[in-house]
Amino acid sequence: MNPFQYVTPRSVDSAVAQVADQGRFLAGGNDLLGEMKEYIASPRVLVNVKNLPGTQDVVIGNDTWTIGANVTIAQIEHHADLKRVFPGLQQAAAEVGSPQIRNVATVGGNLAQHSRCWYYRQRDLHCAKRGGDTCYARDGENKYHSLFSGNPCISPLVSNLAVALATLDATVVVRRGGKDVTMTMAELYQKAWEEVTAHNSLGPTDLILRVQIPNNGCRSAYLQVSEKAIFDWALVSCAAAARVDGHRLNHVRVVLGAASPIPHQVAAAHDLLEDKELDDALAARAADLILKDAEPLAHNAYKVPLAHALIRRTLKQLVG
Repeated sequence: MNPFQYVTPRSVDSAVAQVADQGRFLAGGNDLLGEMKEYIASPRVLVNVKNLPGTQDVVIGNDTWTIGANVTIAQIEHHADLKRVFPGLQQAAAEVGSPQIRNVATVGGNLAQHSRCWYYRQRDLHCAKRGGDTCYARDGENKYHSLFSGNPCISPLVSNLAVALATLDATVVVRRGGKDVTMTMAELYQKAWEEVTAHNSLGPTDLILRVQIPNNGCRSAYLQVSEKAIFDWALVSCAAAARVDGHRLNHVRVVLGAASPIPHQVAAAHDLLEDKELDDALAARAADLILKDAEPLAHNAYKVPLAHALIRRTLKQLVG
């Protein structure tokens, strides 16, 4: 790890100003410190944002809930009201890492974390994600990689919270250029679909401040399959949300994680499910639509039937 300065600003404006000098924001540090130890990242300044005002609370509103960027994953996991109103988000939080990691990992860090592709994380390789010419995963070990991608990199999104929040029509408030900008979850990751070196749509001085979730009466659910029961990333994850009347669904959202560099959703599947009674056949048709354009590689074709089953099971949780 190269030497660096460490500063603790007292305001958002000060944090943004200090990170501009080849710095990085530091909250829980689970992702960034790993990159620094492997010399993937060598910031000159670490800007501690853990104690910035207005970023550590869950605020319950009649129409909108607000979750500060420095709320920990453990706080979401154990928040009784969040579990009652947004169970899919609580389920997603409970699957993050280990209890020790959830105690320090933050909402902002989970959303902004970088690729976990082993070629990207290998200090001696210079893959396409790090500005090289080759995505080594395409013809190499791609067991954990994407089924969908808009650019040569096939590194998938690994944020559990992004998948759950996308189904809830959540938005993210980001300090950018001296202003607070509100982004949908799709907008937060769109650049990763379009540009090979991007992990998300955030610039180096963009700072996530909070997440806003509309309280629109939707039920939600989240499921994932991992190789290990705990302390492992998802092979595939799925979140779903809808307003439910008996078995009839409205305002339906279904999102896959660990299958694409973005929270993967297909509007045609939402249209198919809208205002219909959910049964096994309809859930299977929706899964077929979501996976229609999947492009499995040599070692990750197993993700297609796995995702198909998760989509059906997650939808059934909404009406169960």
